[in-house]
Amino acid sequence: MLRFTGGNQKLKCNTAYTGCMEYVEQRNGGYYVAGTRVSLDSVVYGFLRGESPEGIADSFQALTVEQINGAIAFYLANRPMIDEYLRQQRIEYERLYEEARAKDPAFYAKLDAAREAALARRS
Repeated sequence: MLRFTGGNQKLKCNTAYTGCMEYVEQRNGGYYVAGTRVSLDSVVYGFLRGESPEGIADSFQALTVEQINGAIAFYLANRPMIDEYLRQQRIEYERLYEEARAKDPAFYAKLDAAREAALARRS
């Protein structure tokens, strides 16, 4: 599991294409586009789905295309580390999801039934 030290930490990406600029910061146990509340996870998942930087910008209007390109450059320059971070985030999400379902199974049964009914109406 990845562990983070306290406080905000600016992370740099130095590539032949971008020079040295600060794109991503580490805070509260996660990675964020520097100066925003948008997680690096959100940008990376959009990129991995094949979205263009402009398409990602449409989804996250707090970001500029330049910030998105910088975040993608950071990801590509640090891919093994960020892929492991994303894997750990998925594991933690699944653990919390299962924990929540176990605490209130009746609520989640109703939620599942409502979801199925909504899908049936669309068909």
